[in-house]
Amino acid sequence: MMRRILDRIKTGSVIISDGAWGTELQKMGLRPGDCPELWNIENPDKVYRIAKSYVEAGSDIISTNSFGGNIYRLREYKLEDKVHELNKSAVEISRRAAGKDVVVFASIGPSGKILMMDDIDPDDLIEAFGNQAEALKEGGADGILVETMTDLTEASIAVKAAIDRTGLGVACTFTFERSASGVWRTMMGQALPDCIREVKKAGAEIIGINCGNGIEGMIDAVREIRTIEPDMPIMVQPNAGMPKLVDGRIIYPETPEFMASKMKDLIAAGANIVGGCCGTIPEHIRRFVEKIR
Repeated sequence: MMRRILDRIKTGSVIISDGAWGTELQKMGLRPGDCPELWNIENPDKVYRIAKSYVEAGSDIISTNSFGGNIYRLREYKLEDKVHELNKSAVEISRRAAGKDVVVFASIGPSGKILMMDDIDPDDLIEAFGNQAEALKEGGADGILVETMTDLTEASIAVKAAIDRTGLGVACTFTFERSASGVWRTMMGQALPDCIREVKKAGAEIIGINCGNGIEGMIDAVREIRTIEPDMPIMVQPNAGMPKLVDGRIIYPETPEFMASKMKDLIAAGANIVGGCCGTIPEHIRRFVEKIR
């Protein structure tokens, strides 16, 4: 199924992924301090509704509720013994919503540990990501999405571990911020070109950027990625703008209409797979579909 996506990109098709999961879970009732992945076994119908809403909006690819499914993040909730169950269930839910035609990229997010501070041994991190990836494959994932990475070394470890333990195709996206001098860097200070080149060496078949920026900021970042990698597929999932606190509520300002109006520029910059991150909803994806197709 990953190969099918890559083949479509080669023919010039623009692939549409899904939107936010975290903010949608919060709308469903996930409270601050709750474990999102625990909902895969305690509230599977609600998780299914999110996945299905993106399928119905027209997504070609949907993700899974497994972003924080590694042992270190689950340990914060005393759920470290449920790594396999929660990740496998996450994919089974999305797989059921996807049916035969929609591809499932299972989500792996950062560990929450800082390698450069010696928070964790690299070998332990390899094992953690490998175990998570195995469970995701068992649940029926078509590919792995290593996403929202802020540390190049951790991203490379996650990509390699997923490939070694599952044999599935892997996409990898980073969160970049633009410095005052105009350089795109991760939170750990690593420059965009280094991140792209190293995860490609690690075996990623799709590279890209998600979170941290609204759609207009992403356009310039995609342009830069395309100058480094003329042919490799690029996946882009911007936030619906930067969040604002209004009357005690977090608001994402970029509407479905506004973000859809920028699709032409995003694709012209070099994006092959487009979707959304924090604050984007099924209506955003529906508008992307209308604009692109």
